[in-house]
Amino acid sequence: MAVSTPAFLRSRSAVVACVTLATFTDLVAYSVAVPVLPDLAAGFGAGPTTIGLLFASFGVTLLAVSLPMGALSDRMGRKGPMLAALALLAASTALFGYARGLTTLFAARMLQGVADAVTWVVGLALVADLYGPDERGRALGIVMSGTGLGVIIGPSLGGWLYEIGGIRLPFLVVSGLALAAFAAFAAVAPDSRGSGAGMPLRKVLAVRGVAVCAAAVVIGAATIAMLEPVLPLFFEARLGLRPGAVGTLFAVAALASSLVHPVYGRLSDRWGSRRLMLAGLVASGLTLPVLQASAGPLSAALAMALAWAALSLIVTPSLAYMAEAASAAGLGSHGVAYGVYNVAWAAGLMAGPSLGGFLFEQIGFGALVAGWAVALLASGAILGGLD
Repeated sequence: MAVSTPAFLRSRSAVVACVTLATFTDLVAYSVAVPVLPDLAAGFGAGPTTIGLLFASFGVTLLAVSLPMGALSDRMGRKGPMLAALALLAASTALFGYARGLTTLFAARMLQGVADAVTWVVGLALVADLYGPDERGRALGIVMSGTGLGVIIGPSLGGWLYEIGGIRLPFLVVSGLALAAFAAFAAVAPDSRGSGAGMPLRKVLAVRGVAVCAAAVVIGAATIAMLEPVLPLFFEARLGLRPGAVGTLFAVAALASSLVHPVYGRLSDRWGSRRLMLAGLVASGLTLPVLQASAGPLSAALAMALAWAALSLIVTPSLAYMAEAASAAGLGSHGVAYGVYNVAWAAGLMAGPSLGGFLFEQIGFGALVAGWAVALLASGAILGGLD
């Protein structure tokens, strides 16, 4: 006698839960390596340049895979690629723990980049498939709240597990978490197929809403990535804070971001994702200079929380707006649309730190954030004028 599948496993909520678990696990896998990989690579004779290239190799495969996998999932559906990505995430993460040289470390990091690309592009497209424009923001806000927790947990988990059980334990624990996400996703039984309609990239990019959203994503990602390397330098010089205290400040920022993502998702459904995304650019421009006013750890924590809450107002609405813009143009290709989103995000992550580091060295932190704030305000005005 056939056994019926529980109703929850056939629901859209189960899909959101599984995608949230998958993206959370992906962020943990990415960030758990932060305190561990430099020491591991140095043990194989790697210097600072090689270690930097090791971290950067993740982005190479992320960029290479995002668009093709988005298009492929539009044709073949979402569930198969998601399961493959989670299996690859488990395998590549475990590979770190058994590496015998730099070649293996580079291979593992690049395979993680592939898994990350598929998880995010296909997972977001799957949620967009199942939710309409008036409720998509709420669902995507829930997914994004899990990512904030992953960023908080990953580095501390990696460091503590490394201290407790050696180099293999952090990677094996996260690999096991990826297998749990695989099992959860395999058990979900709703219709998880894509639209079935492939769409040429040039047609997707020709949609003005998609282009506006991609531009906002590049700017938002670049702002976040710019702050990550320069804020520790500023806080050490201004407040004398050591790495542990700075790490705590970033954890506070990630927690604030995680808390507001679901709120922004609901507001996107109510007030419009495009409007809120543009408001996020303006809000980020207005709050960024507050970081310069940090006079102690408490005020720095408040400034970080405020800045990241404003930056999140770009991220969550833009996720909903990308699907909305593609749907409004009749594309029906959420996979390609989120492939564009992922590439835009990666471009911002690459541009932000290099530009921010150069400007910090040349003009100092105060002038940097003031000028960047003006650029954010101008971007909001310009993109807002492109109907």
